[in-house]
Amino acid sequence: MINLGIIGAGYWGPNLVRNFNAHRDCTVLAVADAKPDRREFIQGQYPAVNVIADGFELIGNTRIDAVVIATPVGLHYDLAKCALQAGKHVLLEKPMTASAAQARELIDLAEQKNLRLMVDHTFIYNGAVRKVRQLIDKGEIGDVLYFDSVRVNLGLFQHDVNVIWDLAPHDVSIMDHLMADKAIAVSAIGRKHFSETLEDMAYLTVLFDSTAIAHFHVNWIAPVKVRTTLIGGTRKMVVYDDMESSEKIKVYDKGVELLTDEEARRKILVEYRVGDMTAPKIDSTEALRLMSREFLDAIAEGRAPLTDCHAGYRVVQILEAANRSLADNGKMIPLA
Repeated sequence: MINLGIIGAGYWGPNLVRNFNAHRDCTVLAVADAKPDRREFIQGQYPAVNVIADGFELIGNTRIDAVVIATPVGLHYDLAKCALQAGKHVLLEKPMTASAAQARELIDLAEQKNLRLMVDHTFIYNGAVRKVRQLIDKGEIGDVLYFDSVRVNLGLFQHDVNVIWDLAPHDVSIMDHLMADKAIAVSAIGRKHFSETLEDMAYLTVLFDSTAIAHFHVNWIAPVKVRTTLIGGTRKMVVYDDMESSEKIKVYDKGVELLTDEEARRKILVEYRVGDMTAPKIDSTEALRLMSREFLDAIAEGRAPLTDCHAGYRVVQILEAANRSLADNGKMIPLA
């Protein structure tokens, strides 16, 4: 039985409490949140849970084996460091930390103490993303040539992070999970329409140690909500539309092939292949249920979780480089 404490009971916290409570080998002993109304809400939903105001007090509870941190990103580092130093496993909401240096320090600390440090990249556990990963692993897509995503909506404006740090972690984590190639450089362009300090729309480009490329469009001031990703491979192409209720994944047997015949090459260099479209069935299990199960299993089995701290570090590294590029008019920033 793993005794759990959850810090942060805002938008995402109650979902975490619900999912961890559903596992028979886990007990949510305590929830901490600084806001009285959020504490009152959790206490009303879960009367047996000890609800307190101070996250550090929760960490100090010796009965707690693992801590889930679902606070604003600026608080992640201090809380996670304290929990690791107290010998507790840690699950952090995305993004992992406010800087790559902070993420690196937490990784080193977790490894020194042989503790599990995981990041809740929820979409990696989504049935649609898991299906795309299966298609790639089976070779049906071929080599991935590009990853192109759009995540736009009207609001909600954040007060502590720009639109890249708010929306892009979802799609950057999916890209990191699906792409076999290593990201080597990042550029970003954005604009501040309603704030002097925070961009509300941006375009982010990632280059790899191959010819592959990734592009992200994130926007808080779009008239409609769009959650669409295009993945192009040498054999097939995929459209992932998270707003679709049934056919979230569509696989197109379309592509471009180089002509080898010399006479044909003198006339045109490529020809186009057009085949069928299929919409494979995907698992509808709630992603958070699978994510929480992975955290508990990783603790019990003493192994690295699927979305481990290194994946979290890579995402933060890209976000941090994007901020540097924004400040330098889109300059390409190499990744260490």
